[in-house]
Amino acid sequence: MAETPDTTAPTGPFTGPALWYGPDAAARDDWVLRLSAEHREELRTAVHTARGRGATLLRMTVTDFPLPTLAAELQRAAASLAEGPGFVLLRSVPADPLGEAEASTVLRGIGQYLGRPVPQTADGRVLCHIRDTGPVPDLPRAALPFRTAESDLLGLLCLRPARSGGRTLLASAAAVHNAVLDTRPDLAGRLYRRHLFDGPSGEGAYLASPLVTRYGDRPSMRYDRARLDNGAGTSGDGGADGARAADRELYDLIETTAASPAVRLELDLHPGDLLLLDNHVVLHARSAYEDFDAAEHRRHLLRMWLARHEDTGHAGRPTGPHARPVTRAGVTPRDVILPRSLRTTRPGCMERPPPYATTTPP
Repeated sequence: MAETPDTTAPTGPFTGPALWYGPDAAARDDWVLRLSAEHREELRTAVHTARGRGATLLRMTVTDFPLPTLAAELQRAAASLAEGPGFVLLRSVPADPLGEAEASTVLRGIGQYLGRPVPQTADGRVLCHIRDTGPVPDLPRAALPFRTAESDLLGLLCLRPARSGGRTLLASAAAVHNAVLDTRPDLAGRLYRRHLFDGPSGEGAYLASPLVTRYGDRPSMRYDRARLDNGAGTSGDGGADGARAADRELYDLIETTAASPAVRLELDLHPGDLLLLDNHVVLHARSAYEDFDAAEHRRHLLRMWLARHEDTGHAGRPTGPHARPVTRAGVTPRDVILPRSLRTTRPGCMERPPPYATTTPP
């Protein structure tokens, strides 16, 4: 993977497959892959094969999780993520009937065909259970705004939906970029300037990065308002108050554009639905939700972060307008991890890992 990015100023709107709009995407299903009975049986057999070989989640390989016919479908899904709209929905993954532990093996096994796992937390966790195990909430859980994650690819496997709400929302980074360019050309140049993101490692470091980098007809967007605000919410050039105000205007415009009915795609994930998306070209969010009283019925998703497999067959790093962006490798694990008994935690992973992971989930 190599980068030949344009980080100066927008030269024009994005076109091509990475540019899509929610209403149009909702009217077609070319981004949906429905697994056949044969595919589901392959996954069940692969789980038994991996267990028989004693393959742990961290050490599992493609050989440990053979998928004779589904592998070709996953290759097509990977191509759609890298060259198409940047998201794919796999339906009828046999997750819930297999049980929680088996669902983890299924998700990790499928991930092997798409990339390599990267940590989501400071203690190196590569699979996270997204669920609320605290007291029964009296009020709906608040919505989460549009953002990208610190990985090339994101996988969300639904085990149980919420009682109501909790829709997954997607937006094309190219559509958001083009809207900014069209409606506020005075702010568009700021998309390509460095902004300070609060580092995900929890050790006070900051990441200086443009919000958008151009690779041919595909963008690479990095956006997370919480991390931008914690990172001083200002461009990396150390601009004055006026510059910070312009940045806030830009952030507001990004969020309102992504959330607009003309841009966003709304998805209801059902048990066995596996959503895969490319964090470089797709932003994601979640609507507010109300959950069930009984813990065993509450909303439960399994989350995976992946870095794409390294390109092979090149003498050195490939260059050109269609080169891939630099790999996003997740959260850098801490050198020293407190024993879980000494941490203030709640079970499971956060829906979005906090910028400073002082309360790392167990």
